[in-house]
Amino acid sequence: MVGWFVSRLYYGWRIVVACLIAALFANALCLFGAGVYLQVLVESREWSTGTVSGAITLLYVTSALLLVPVGGSVGRVGPRPIFALGTVALATAVAAIGQVTQPWQAYVVFLMMGVGWACLSTTAVATTLAPWFERHQGRAVSIASLGASVGGMVGAPLLLFGIARLGLSLATAVAAVLALVVVLPLALLVMKRRPQDLGLLPDGGTGMSSAAASSVRWGRRAALRTAALRSVMLGFGMGMMVQVGFVTHQVALLLPSLGAAGTSLAVAATAAAALLGRLVLARFADQISPRRAAAAMMATAAGALAAMALSPVSPVLVLGSILMGVTIGNVTTLSPIVVRREFGALSFGAVYGVASSAIQLAMALGPSLYGVLHDAFGDYRAPLLLAAAVDLAAAAVIAAGGTRAAPP
Repeated sequence: MVGWFVSRLYYGWRIVVACLIAALFANALCLFGAGVYLQVLVESREWSTGTVSGAITLLYVTSALLLVPVGGSVGRVGPRPIFALGTVALATAVAAIGQVTQPWQAYVVFLMMGVGWACLSTTAVATTLAPWFERHQGRAVSIASLGASVGGMVGAPLLLFGIARLGLSLATAVAAVLALVVVLPLALLVMKRRPQDLGLLPDGGTGMSSAAASSVRWGRRAALRTAALRSVMLGFGMGMMVQVGFVTHQVALLLPSLGAAGTSLAVAATAAAALLGRLVLARFADQISPRRAAAAMMATAAGALAAMALSPVSPVLVLGSILMGVTIGNVTTLSPIVVRREFGALSFGAVYGVASSAIQLAMALGPSLYGVLHDAFGDYRAPLLLAAAVDLAAAAVIAAGGTRAAPP
């Protein structure tokens, strides 16, 4: 009982809560919000789906290229300046979306949003938490990731509601102000670099020595030579490409069959399923094989995508979206858990920065892949079937990743 009470008071859990709230806003206004922006810009500006998808792809490419310096910077100087920069960039971009009138302006805005997404990404969150936890690192990352699910539950429905009632310009301005008011103080006042600066050990011990005695320091080149890291980069890259493409196009996919109200509910149900999946993962993350769990999630996603492609009726679309939600929540969270477990805390920022950069470069192709195939074939059947095949391949890569070699 005493140990539980001390653990509850541990400052690291405050960092977890701050990361959870930051992830909530980032996912609501960026990852899940992107699908709303795509649909609204296509309809209101009469631009093609491929054109807007390309701008969203730029968002993810920009973020991917920044993840290596983001991971390294959080490790060197702490999360405070990175999260503050990300909050300002995200809020500015969201407010600007309501003002764009030309396609090139949309590309500039989504590029800026990519800066915010990188600074508030899973890489930034997991690197922030890596020094604070050893025994409970899987649980800490999983709990912080719950913000992404909550953001998905409330983000798209509230954006759709706000745009319908207030218009695009005012709704996005209100969302941007909320992000600044809530997240920026957390970044500046709560975020700390490491527990040793407060006289603590990871997981809530006291003293100044390191609790992560088993950790070794990996160089990026040495880590890249391992099959373990390469399989993470390739497998999770393919899986996330499929997922982000689906999330970006989900509103456009569902709207013709479900209508605006039904689509809002389905998107919220997708995020709720992601939340449920992450809650289960938070309970068992430190007792399971994250590789096997990720492979199972990707295989499940493949089945859901194939079903929606072959039978695009309302019940199947809703059930498929819910199954995708479960996988979205877990696959996003599992990649940093795999790297943290296999490469340790000391090297996490550098190693996962490289891995997440590659993952997000692949992920960035998702919105354009779905968009181009949709424009070419006239519906979403072809992109969904291809996505299902890619997910199956990704599951095989992750499962066959092997074990890492000892550092030289």
